[in-house]
Amino acid sequence: MPNGADDRPTTPAWVVDRTAPAAERPLRYVERPLEPLGPTGILVGVRACGVCRTDLHLAEGDLAPRVPRCTPGHEIVGRVLSTGPGAEGFAPGDRVGAAWLAGTCGTCRYCRAGRENLCPYSRYTGWDVHGGYARHAVVDARYAYHLPEGPPDEELAPLLCAGIIGYRALERAALPPGGRLGVYGFGASAHLTAQLALARGATVHVMTRAEEARRLALDLGAASATGAYDAPPEPLDAAILFAPVGDLVPVALAALDRGGTLAVAGIHLTDVPPLNYQRHLFQERALRSVTANTRADGRAYLAEAAQHRPVVHVQRYPLSRADDALADLAADRVTGVAVLVED
Repeated sequence: MPNGADDRPTTPAWVVDRTAPAAERPLRYVERPLEPLGPTGILVGVRACGVCRTDLHLAEGDLAPRVPRCTPGHEIVGRVLSTGPGAEGFAPGDRVGAAWLAGTCGTCRYCRAGRENLCPYSRYTGWDVHGGYARHAVVDARYAYHLPEGPPDEELAPLLCAGIIGYRALERAALPPGGRLGVYGFGASAHLTAQLALARGATVHVMTRAEEARRLALDLGAASATGAYDAPPEPLDAAILFAPVGDLVPVALAALDRGGTLAVAGIHLTDVPPLNYQRHLFQERALRSVTANTRADGRAYLAEAAQHRPVVHVQRYPLSRADDALADLAADRVTGVAVLVED
């Protein structure tokens, strides 16, 4: 870590230089000053970072930037290099993960009720604070996760957002034991969530536009895999919409059985067309959104994933090609999950 002009340590990192379509390469690779460590901070040497659709939304302007020239990335796996004096529970050399939720106030009524994902003052990795498209990252230890030794870095990274958000979406979808789950879209989060549902004994039907993704779904154990707008072969007890396509909301609602629930998992969704009450919502069909996650969600998912050991379908990119990874994600050239690894 060389020193910058202001004597702060720096790190090679990608930043959102401007918002533009990913094909126009809105990211720029720079030498960026590191943030101060702070009392509860840990300095992490980044070994891998997943490439999430939220990063794409940030780069393309669907999410308004909150930090000038922000470094994206919130599926970080690395090793602790140093710690602040109040960074309890971590020591240099520990394997650590950082996820989407980077901080909360801890005092509002949502935090006090165990619903910190709804904290009005919540902060997010790769949006409010610099993320993992870098050699080094500063992480608040209170929002970091201990990771087990053994699994490769690039297979653990997607669990830290794609897995955790999928876990919360599955909980919000209220799938009954042994129920029938519909999954709309089959990218990073969906292919992990489908495996979680299968491990719990569900029947999973996948609706997605990409033929390669449909093949992957069947290989992982889905009962069927069809086009995104196709009706599943049987009524669904629950569904999760992962594709950021509002047009699919009425399609998924119409596929639900009586009393079924649709959970929308993304942070961004195109406009939802008008719904017909009788067809889409009557007979106690429910529509729910999913907002971020709590740290309890993260711990619960990582523990469950350690038991069922999901197959993580990874496309690896060296850190120096992060802009290629984002462009490939935007163009649907990624099957499973793209992960940045050390050059």
